[in-house]
Amino acid sequence: MIEYERLSYKREPDLHNRCCNGMVWCIKDICGIICAIMTWMLILYAEFVVVYVMLLPSPYPIYSTINLVIFQLFAFLAFASHLRTMFTDPGAVPKGNATKEMISMMGFREGQVIFKCPKCCSIKPERAHHCSVCQRCIRKMDHHCPWVNNCVGENNQKYFVLFTFYIALISIHALFLSVNHFIFCIRHEWKECSVYSPPATVVFLLFLVFEALLFAIFTAVMLGTQMQAIWHDETGIEQLKKEEARWVKKSRWKSIQSVFGRFSLAWFSPFSSPQLRSKVESYLHSV
Repeated sequence: MIEYERLSYKREPDLHNRCCNGMVWCIKDICGIICAIMTWMLILYAEFVVVYVMLLPSPYPIYSTINLVIFQLFAFLAFASHLRTMFTDPGAVPKGNATKEMISMMGFREGQVIFKCPKCCSIKPERAHHCSVCQRCIRKMDHHCPWVNNCVGENNQKYFVLFTFYIALISIHALFLSVNHFIFCIRHEWKECSVYSPPATVVFLLFLVFEALLFAIFTAVMLGTQMQAIWHDETGIEQLKKEEARWVKKSRWKSIQSVFGRFSLAWFSPFSSPQLRSKVESYLHSV
């Protein structure tokens, strides 16, 4: 087996889909960028209505403080999870590495079957699929999500799951707060209900209810499909194409650990990366 250290200095840096001199993974897709900005704006709108329309004007300081801390915490984690999903390399296979020199360098035997992607000219690992938006083959590609402007793959699936989880939580929380505020405003005949006029307050609340209900359903469904895919060790694209499992499927617990790492509170943190494989194993999978 060829060691990582012997090959690393011979490989030129792959700067495709990277920004800041190759330090950050980024997809330059205008549709994805617009969707990502819309996601941030919708989160900020929810924060504005929850904080400045409902909680700060509330005459109940304990109720306001508790809900403010909970909502801000989940909103921050959702925003951080979105950024980690968006700017993490999902498991891109190096472009143009299907050359005779690279194949011979990797020590493949004569007559051994090697899958080559005709679109990005890469040696295609098992369970990798080509993404037409990223213009790369992605290891364990589940799907390309415009809302995070990135593919969901081997390296960033945890962050995408956390993003859907925290968006679902703040959506449900926003629905609860909106219903409570409506009831409070009606009982007090809109006095001390909001610093804004009753019509403006109603518009703010109705739009928030619509947004929260829509995103609660959407992200809950996405969260369920992601957990089902992880549970069965089968990506979304593999399920869609009904591909026969040529790989050795992990047990359900091992499959979950491969995405989230060993069980701990770090499972719920977008700042904690799952335990990575060894350099040699990672390199052999990446080509």
